[in-house]
Amino acid sequence: MPKDAPVNTGTLPQLPLGSRRRVSEMQAKLHRWAAADPGRRFDDLFNLVHDPATLLMAFGRVAGNQGANTPGVDGITVAHVEEFVGVPGFLDDLRVALKEETFRPLPVRERKILKPGGSGKVRKLGIPVIADRVVQAALKLVLEPIFEADFVPVAYGFRPMRRAHDAIAEIHHYGTQGYRWVLDADIEACFDSIDHTALMDRVRRRVKDKRVLALVKAFLKAGVLTEDGDLEDTHTGTPQGGILSPLLANIALSVLDEHLHEPWRPGGTMSTAYLRGRRRVNGLPRWRIVRYADDFVVLVHGTQTHVEAIREDVARVLAPMGLRLSAAKTQIVHMSDGFDFLGFHIRWKRKRGTNKWHIYTFIADRPVRSLKAKIRALTNRKSQQNPGAVLTRMGQISRGWANYFKHAACKRTLSSLSHFVWWRVIRWLRALHRWTWKDVRRRFTTPDGRWRPITVDGIALFNLASVPVTRYRYRGNTIPNPWTLPAKRLTAATVESPVR
Repeated sequence: MPKDAPVNTGTLPQLPLGSRRRVSEMQAKLHRWAAADPGRRFDDLFNLVHDPATLLMAFGRVAGNQGANTPGVDGITVAHVEEFVGVPGFLDDLRVALKEETFRPLPVRERKILKPGGSGKVRKLGIPVIADRVVQAALKLVLEPIFEADFVPVAYGFRPMRRAHDAIAEIHHYGTQGYRWVLDADIEACFDSIDHTALMDRVRRRVKDKRVLALVKAFLKAGVLTEDGDLEDTHTGTPQGGILSPLLANIALSVLDEHLHEPWRPGGTMSTAYLRGRRRVNGLPRWRIVRYADDFVVLVHGTQTHVEAIREDVARVLAPMGLRLSAAKTQIVHMSDGFDFLGFHIRWKRKRGTNKWHIYTFIADRPVRSLKAKIRALTNRKSQQNPGAVLTRMGQISRGWANYFKHAACKRTLSSLSHFVWWRVIRWLRALHRWTWKDVRRRFTTPDGRWRPITVDGIALFNLASVPVTRYRYRGNTIPNPWTLPAKRLTAATVESPVR
């Protein structure tokens, strides 16, 4: 097949199969063509971007996001579009502007939020207007299946059917195989520093359509309206908060994945167990990168000197993309000392009562402190909030937190947190209702003296200790791809990767 062959859009289904079905089949074909020909550059993608089915599905993505009612610089929300403009008319106008090439992205609205963990540092988000979000979502629906064919399996962030637990499981898997030295790396202001020229060069490797390239570049150059009301140009970076930003960041950082994963490819110096064993015999290092968005670690089976050399190599690879490692946060550690990654603390330690050493995954200190801070804020003794609403909100926070961390070795931590939450709620209820301890026992114990769950207006306090702790199984290279699944298994959850 010619390297610059155009997309055969005429073969796309023209029957009224529904927007989701039509877009899903289009994505499956794009992915199949991209996987079959790694050198192919796709032309005529612009027609797919402004296709009515693509725009309708993109609007559904935007409307379903948590920030749907957060306006951009024009003050318009999804609710305003649905109530006053009408979705069909809004999408028709947007489609006409795209087809006539009169569409111009507006600057994103800057919003600063505190970074999690209580460090006091802020993260800058860029909030696009609704029209720009829809177009970005449409671009993502078209471009993601193409670039997913190129992404290597060591990247897990913001990719369909992959999650943070897969990254942790991979670290656990290779840690047990002797990869005990770790380059715990941090890219300094990654989303703000990506070089636009280098990024667009990476996009052009797969996309030939000049209109799509111009649209991607326009979003990169849209500018930022700061909280002080100043309009600033964007010469580097892709703003956090945009639907397209995670995909663009993955495209930029794939240069690092490809470089460090190259020896693992067929024919590479670490492609088989025998070759990796020979490297160990010859005193040569083996390594494996595990990346989640802009957070990554490099596991090394070798010595500290080998890790230092890899750190210099990583810095050299990232430099052309305008990125650099943070000198303060990038560190070289041994697994016996432990390190934090994606909220987990991973450590190689001796099993109690034995002489056997294992890789353990615990909950890091920062997420525990963060959860306690949220519970304290909800149960402030001066708070006059409705107890039922407070218990509902605490249940939402605690369930989500526990379901994320339940695959760690955390039974004791969950039990300790459950004890902490119980006492916070009891002390708050005592202050709120001016109860004595005798009143508490009368309301929350059975006649035989056993404690009952704290319940207010039929809403029970969620017990963190009741969450079953299970091991997350390492999936390795068996993680399925949504565009190669049978059509009956294509759903919104598998077709679309999550939005940051």
